[in-house]
Amino acid sequence: MTIANDPMRRLIEPGPRDGPGSTSILEPVRMRSAGEHIADRLVTAIALGEFVPGQRLPTERDLASMLSVSRTTVREAIQRLSALGYVEVRRGRNGGAYVLQGSGPDAADMIRRTLLPGWDRFERLFDFRHLIEPLIARTAAERRTAEDIERITETLQDYRDAGTDREASRAADQALHESIARATQNPYVANLSGLIRNEISLGFGAEPYSAQIRADAIKHHANLAGAVAAADGDAAADIARTHFALTESVVRKLVRTVEDAAPEDAT
Repeated sequence: MTIANDPMRRLIEPGPRDGPGSTSILEPVRMRSAGEHIADRLVTAIALGEFVPGQRLPTERDLASMLSVSRTTVREAIQRLSALGYVEVRRGRNGGAYVLQGSGPDAADMIRRTLLPGWDRFERLFDFRHLIEPLIARTAAERRTAEDIERITETLQDYRDAGTDREASRAADQALHESIARATQNPYVANLSGLIRNEISLGFGAEPYSAQIRADAIKHHANLAGAVAAADGDAAADIARTHFALTESVVRKLVRTVEDAAPEDAT
């Protein structure tokens, strides 16, 4: 799939803007490249905490697969982020693109271009998640097996053990929610959770992260796992609803921040 067919394109397509630097309506229209769109999306993911300073981004191959674009497009995006000081590209055995900072030059504009044009889509995604995740948790509590409980307990411990390792924390968080979704005994329901996660995360499959979010998530995860194990569907649904609202609140806060920072002629 090319970026032209990417369903996330509506979230990253900029709207028309006439700035004070325009001198003629007959000027050639500059079309932004796919690499620029992906750079915007990466900066937004970094601002949300999906990737944090010191963390290595997924490989060029993995990013191309995640975002359904070419490796050339990913390479262009990384080069742009490197030039702006967001990442450092290292060579060698542990090489890759490492995040240097959570915010930087042009961040507000890049985030606005990513989130605002398709904000209605995000609203529908938040509503969909609000409906689906409690249902998954409730159903898991009603149908879980002894094997499910064992797997949920193991992934819960993995999340606790991840500590400040962002990538280990992301992987353990995903594994925990996948194990709860699998406890529904319905792969179609289970797949919905992953699809929502991927859409809300701009294709990167990572929830927002900070020390406070992790502290809250540790409590939520323990309570959710306990409710599922105890076959308490009502409690599991309530906990899931609260837990997944963490991501929504972070995205909404970022949107308010970039809207407040927008110049008057851009609003």
